[in-house]
Amino acid sequence: MAILLYSRAIELDPTNETIFVNCSKAKLKQALWEEALVDAKKVIELDPSYYIGYQLKHEAFHGAQRYDEAIETFQIMLSKLDNAPETQIRKLRQQYLSPPEADGAIRKSIHIQMENAPLRLLNTSTGYLCDRDAQIASFKSSTRYKELLLLTMKHKDLRMERIKKSVTMYFRCVMLSHRWEEKEPLLYDIQEKVVYKLNPVGGIVKLQSFCKVARKAGYRWAWVDTCCIDQNNNVELQKSLNSMFSWYRQSSLTIIYLSDVPPLSKSGALAKSAWNTRGWTVPEFLAPKVLLFYQSDWTIYLDDPSSNHKESVAIMQELGDATGIDSQALVAFRPGMRGAREKLRWASTRTTTLQEDIAYSLFGIFGVHLPVIYGEMKENALGRLLQEIVGRSGDITALDWVGISSDFNSCLPANITSYEAPPCVLPSLSEDDIQASVSSLRSAGVVELALRIYNTLDNLSAPRFSHRRLHLPCIAFPIVEVRRRQGQDQETPVYEVKTDGLADLLITTEDRLIPFSSTRPLAPWQTFLLVRPWNRGLLELPNPPDDMQNMKILAAPSSPSLDSLAFSFGENEPVDIDSHSRALRLIVRLGQPFSAFLLARQHSGEYKRIASNRDIVAQVKDMTSVHDIIDIRTLEIS
Repeated sequence: MAILLYSRAIELDPTNETIFVNCSKAKLKQALWEEALVDAKKVIELDPSYYIGYQLKHEAFHGAQRYDEAIETFQIMLSKLDNAPETQIRKLRQQYLSPPEADGAIRKSIHIQMENAPLRLLNTSTGYLCDRDAQIASFKSSTRYKELLLLTMKHKDLRMERIKKSVTMYFRCVMLSHRWEEKEPLLYDIQEKVVYKLNPVGGIVKLQSFCKVARKAGYRWAWVDTCCIDQNNNVELQKSLNSMFSWYRQSSLTIIYLSDVPPLSKSGALAKSAWNTRGWTVPEFLAPKVLLFYQSDWTIYLDDPSSNHKESVAIMQELGDATGIDSQALVAFRPGMRGAREKLRWASTRTTTLQEDIAYSLFGIFGVHLPVIYGEMKENALGRLLQEIVGRSGDITALDWVGISSDFNSCLPANITSYEAPPCVLPSLSEDDIQASVSSLRSAGVVELALRIYNTLDNLSAPRFSHRRLHLPCIAFPIVEVRRRQGQDQETPVYEVKTDGLADLLITTEDRLIPFSSTRPLAPWQTFLLVRPWNRGLLELPNPPDDMQNMKILAAPSSPSLDSLAFSFGENEPVDIDSHSRALRLIVRLGQPFSAFLLARQHSGEYKRIASNRDIVAQVKDMTSVHDIIDIRTLEIS
């Protein structure tokens, strides 16, 4: 009705600009874009210098989705505002951005998006492999970009979060997790070619199917490790391997392709898949927030209807049973160094084609970035990773293993399979037993000495590596006798070991130990120690956050020296009763069985760990005298 009235008014007075403007606005509201465009042109004819006609024309072009013309018209409108004689009209220009200014704001969001994104992506619409420049060019030619540009121009105060959201939606990416098989297509096989037109043989079929599934799911971009990384470019390869966990983490969807799981498979097929034996697949299923499992014919595993299989109880239960990873970590894993021993166990049975990859595949899980040096061999690669974990976190659980020592450092294992066995589980005291023992110690008058021990241990430096040598704070027990056990028909020798203050031990090791005793002593420089690596958890302090920047790194005491224990406890220093209790509780815990290392002093003065085939569990003989035999040191171990 309103348009009809305006039309009649225009017939009566065709030179009345106000009537044309109102009529055009009414048509814009009713989405009569072409008619509104005709009216906008008439307004411009009536007054070419006035901005309002171009504003109406821009709105009509925009509504008709003629974006290029809308942008061009908007730019003309801005020039009319700039040149308007009225001050009030010129001020209107301040609320708008020019196309270059709006494009600059969008480019900032694109830069942030690209900063942590893969270097290349497959365009599932065109089938081409695109580098970052090609991805940006694709975006700038898209309707989404033009709509965003127009929105940004018209709303100068548009929040960056809204721009970022629009950019992120365009660049949503699907990642593939799969097992490499024969004839996987590499970068040079698909570069500047349409994936869908390639001869469907070998890995090309998998690549084509993956891109089609991603496209059908509504995703424009996809990533596959085989062909989206230049395997011959060392700089690019290193950047990619260090960034891969983050890429999977930020993916909108990760598709896990089980090439050896046939259609209509029953529960249990996932656990038996070769995909579940590979080293790189661990971060690929832990990192993503959304993932889906597909069978060999690219149908959904178990026909599970979930949009995210991390929300499928049945599939997560199967994956957890197969990997030994708890459900919480499977569904909401957070990278970091806390619980290092458990994370190393997850990878202990996995295999990789290149031996160094068993360590490199864990970089993202622990949140570390290290050089990738193919050819360094697995011992060195694993050693560098473990050195980083222990040195940065102070977590000594990574030293809890049985097997063969690494040439990198004798306190580290030669192979990740050394973490396959469960960690050493020691008996624990009940709270009632602890309190009873604390009461007996308090009556024995050992509180002051216990406080000195507590303070000394509290001030120990964190374990650290320097030039591959581990500086390990520990409690040492000198060994006074080593005797090879006779009558044992075993390939691996068993030794009877006696120490001051500890119960006698049997230690099984591939290393040949030189028997000695008080009547048959070793050379003066030769020393064997049984040591308890210092664990700050015994102080019963709150657990630090899994944030290395906030971790408290304690400074080594300047006095006494690292090789001896000396106390400097002020007689008049006030100590609260809670400190007494904590100190006595520490003494009680030090009297319990503990996991020990056997160390042998080398001619140059440092120590070497003697690896054992079984956990070495030591026990203090007399708990009430533990404070008399304690020997706190920081040892250098090569």
